[in-house]
Amino acid sequence: MEKYFYKFDVRWSDIDANRHLANSSYMAYCAQARMAFMNKEKMGLAQLNRWGIGPVILHERFSFFKEIYADQVVYVSVEIAGNSEDASIYQFVHNFYLPDGTHCAIAEATGVWIDMMLRKTTTPPDDIILALDKYKTPDTKIMTREDIKNLPFRPANIDPEIFSI
Repeated sequence: MEKYFYKFDVRWSDIDANRHLANSSYMAYCAQARMAFMNKEKMGLAQLNRWGIGPVILHERFSFFKEIYADQVVYVSVEIAGNSEDASIYQFVHNFYLPDGTHCAIAEATGVWIDMMLRKTTTPPDDIILALDKYKTPDTKIMTREDIKNLPFRPANIDPEIFSI
């Protein structure tokens, strides 16, 4: 199993009113780490465009252990925690570490690959499957459509008349 880490220098604009890393910055750091990882593995935006596919995050959750402050350095990992047999469903795990190895947070992002024209779930090319396989953890699980159905939130439409109150 290979490890991938992306290094961030925490900027003033990444901090919230409590003077620590803002929740939105955690999400942005995860997204940037994933895109840097994908670029490294030759599946960046240009290649995804040629294949006509894109990754879509359906669910993301975080747990926080230690605060991260402005002007600190933080390393964010990219690991494959789950994959369907055809790799159309994936789950990334991101761990946030200080340079001394202190584990500050963990994030889990579950998603699917979609055909950009059809806007439907699709199986990615073998190049993507091989790249993701290199970063699987020893605990990587096989995912199915049931995992997507069992995500904790479901849509619940409402009567739009309620907006005119």
